[in-house]
Amino acid sequence: MIELLVRSWPLLETAVPMTLFLGLSSFCLGSVLGLAIAFLRLSATRLVRWSAFAYVSVFRGTPLLVQLLLIYFGLPRLGVALDPLPSAILALTLFSAAYLSENFRAGILSIDKGQWEAADSLGMTRRKTIARIILPQALRIALPPVGSRLIALMKDTSLASAITVVEVTRVAEQVGAASFRYLEMFLIAGAIYWMINQLLTVAQMLIEQRLSRHMS
Repeated sequence: MIELLVRSWPLLETAVPMTLFLGLSSFCLGSVLGLAIAFLRLSATRLVRWSAFAYVSVFRGTPLLVQLLLIYFGLPRLGVALDPLPSAILALTLFSAAYLSENFRAGILSIDKGQWEAADSLGMTRRKTIARIILPQALRIALPPVGSRLIALMKDTSLASAITVVEVTRVAEQVGAASFRYLEMFLIAGAIYWMINQLLTVAQMLIEQRLSRHMS
């Protein structure tokens, strides 16, 4: 297996950064979109609230692979052709935003209504209340599930291989096909995903510990 790792390393040197780029960029974009959807879910306007709910329902209720294939192969039928990498980022972003919106919404709903009322009595605008009081607390509460979503998203990047994005799983397929050593190659790919996610888990724990010290 060591010999196979050495043989595939030139490809993995570019595939691992691509996996990290896919996961982290989609997570950041998905967090921004997810936070916006979370607030739309809490809107007083029924149409806005139900539109946001429909978005979450569709993207949580259908497989990511189907969404990925629809974006890459389906959008060109509508005159919108995207390269494999933008297609993968778009699919991962839209998919993760649906889940992250629920994490953020739960965090916002956990904030006591009295804090909203107190801010209102002080004459703070809704925007300032959200930015200075609600969001800092909500994001702290939502951190554990949001961190778990990042780890899950990093594994989901493997599906980008279905549209020829050269990330870790794609390299494992290529080297496995060339060497007929699929078992060893996919074990190597699995180990790489595991190491990436262990680093993310440790980073999440450190952030949670730091926030806990600030709260105590």
